[in-house]
Amino acid sequence: MIPFTYTLRNLLRRPTQTVQLLLGTGFVVLLVMLATATNRAMENTLNNSGDTRNVIVLGAGSEESIERSEVTSAASEIISASVSGIYHIANEPAVSPEVHFNGVVDLSDGKKAQALLRGVRHQAMWVYPRVRILEGHFPNSGEVMIGTLAHQKLGVKAQEITLGSTFRFNGELLTVSGIFSAYGTVMEAEIWMPLQDLMTTTQRDNLSCVVIRNQDTKSFSDIDVFTKTRLDLELAIIKESDYYKGLTNFYKPIRWMTWVCAILLSFGALLGGLNSLNAAFSARIREFGAMQAIGFTRIQLMASLIKETTLYSSLGLIIALVVVHFSLQGTSFPFSIGVFVLDFDSYITRVAIFTSIAVSLLGSLAPGWKCLKPSLTQTLRSS
Repeated sequence: MIPFTYTLRNLLRRPTQTVQLLLGTGFVVLLVMLATATNRAMENTLNNSGDTRNVIVLGAGSEESIERSEVTSAASEIISASVSGIYHIANEPAVSPEVHFNGVVDLSDGKKAQALLRGVRHQAMWVYPRVRILEGHFPNSGEVMIGTLAHQKLGVKAQEITLGSTFRFNGELLTVSGIFSAYGTVMEAEIWMPLQDLMTTTQRDNLSCVVIRNQDTKSFSDIDVFTKTRLDLELAIIKESDYYKGLTNFYKPIRWMTWVCAILLSFGALLGGLNSLNAAFSARIREFGAMQAIGFTRIQLMASLIKETTLYSSLGLIIALVVVHFSLQGTSFPFSIGVFVLDFDSYITRVAIFTSIAVSLLGSLAPGWKCLKPSLTQTLRSS
């Protein structure tokens, strides 16, 4: 076998070329990690937002968008009195009438920002068990409660929106009374305010939806029967988990576009790396011939080249992991209905390792075969 010190020496023979290969390999691995993390983060955020025990009651024909839905304001009381199997707390049904509105708010510094507003009553805290108030209290009239990632959606720093901060919506001054978390869901990017305040400000008479929390996942049929018998209300129902699963499918083209961009950029970087390796190996053809002349086989030489490219890709992997750990872990990105947070977990690390191995094999086999294929006589005569 060819000593490992020979492989290490080759890495130091051309420092500039080695640095280029390391950065190129690290770039490929980093792109694959980013694409995988982005897809998983968006998918997990949407999937986590849906609770299997929650049912959304919407206007008929609006099953694909809560914001387009309209439900009579009396629907929550009618449902509470007519449907069995609803989860109760202190003898009150966990039924949350809501208005969802995507609007523009005026921040204190004069900037305008797109915001996701949800008008709710206190029953919303019973329907959404993931929601936890971290600071302050549930909003009263003239107040709002913001999610921990709402500042990302608004395009400002977290320090700019804290307890006591104010902004205007449709000319109304609103004060931040609380900050809540709902880790892993789209709700963390929302602004919650009293239901009646949002209905008055947006001049709405109807609700967007009514969200019901059932005793268990088997109570869906009771609500289904109710909506089919009360045709006068023109209601439709969908499980909350199914609603967000549909949104996951809706955003699938965007996720595919992320992969396409990552693959194209990685392919370009990989081709550049292959050219560099091909040039580096081609310059050593006579060296390979000399090593064959003293007794080393082509298989041993190919194994040495694979070890060499594996070292390149391993060091590139380390560079990518360092960049991810110190710069990208926990980075959040807003999209139309929320914010997703990148989490480079063990799965992403395994993907990075697999990518590194694939890059090392692709980078060594083709150039190595080209350089080792000629006969010994041709190799020794090459210039």
